[in-house]
Amino acid sequence: MAKKKKKNLRKKLFIKNRLVVLNEDTFEEIFSFRLTLMNVFVTFTLGGIFLILITTFIIAFTPLREFIPGYSSTELKRNATKLAIKSDSLETALKQNEAYIKGVQKVLKGELEYSKFNKDSILAETVEDPSDLNMKASDAEIKLREEVAATEKEQKTKSKDKKKSDKK
Repeated sequence: MAKKKKKNLRKKLFIKNRLVVLNEDTFEEIFSFRLTLMNVFVTFTLGGIFLILITTFIIAFTPLREFIPGYSSTELKRNATKLAIKSDSLETALKQNEAYIKGVQKVLKGELEYSKFNKDSILAETVEDPSDLNMKASDAEIKLREEVAATEKEQKTKSKDKKKSDKK
């Protein structure tokens, strides 16, 4: 029974039909097509896929994507990056100026001799030295490392035992 239904469906898909467009007043044939149900199905499927692709490309590669929530304009991203760099450089310049002002205040108060006051040496003091950073691990970090090492060791022994049992 199922085979008959499949054969009937297959026959229906490939039966040729004629689509005729006529002028209603004169019954003159304007155009006609010889179609099968399969041709119509394939045509509409390919048309739908083509329409989806065109819509996707229009949205992806034109400024229309800025209207979709979550997407920002490339100009906005570029400006944000420039402002972040500028604010970072202003921050370092501010630190240098503060160090210079503190040096001038020391000279004015008499805590430092003018002959020892040098702008370059004061600015060199404000530059952060990577060797000054504390790179030692904290107690919590050491404990976490030990726990991770223990779990990795357990996983290795379990995988070895599993391989041995698989070989048997």
